[in-house]
Amino acid sequence: NWDEQPTQEHDDGTKTAHAVVTLTDGNDGLRSGLLETVLHYGSDGTSEYAGLIRLETELDGKGGAFTAIGEGKYDGRTASSTMRIVDGTGDLAGISGTVSSSSTQDDYPHMPLVISYDLG
Repeated sequence: NWDEQPTQEHDDGTKTAHAVVTLTDGNDGLRSGLLETVLHYGSDGTSEYAGLIRLETELDGKGGAFTAIGEGKYDGRTASSTMRIVDGTGDLAGISGTVSSSSTQDDYPHMPLVISYDLG
């Protein structure tokens, strides 16, 4: 689920927005997730954004949650981002790594995520 609300709109066609994306079971260990982003849209419809994602998941048979922070961009066709894992809970305490995504509107309602991690 993608819920985006503009926070500022300017005469030159640029705007800022806040989006909240709710992720659900992907049948691949993901239990749930929440992505929050702040976006800046250029007048051409492209954007850059900063965000935070928290995923409740199971990795290598270990359950817990982790948070990642990073940034991304949308070039008018593909949204791509890379986020650095900053915190883990449960069996994922001590996790490090990244979460990256690259997707087009053709992927919707799915959000492909690649998690590169070390459980310490």
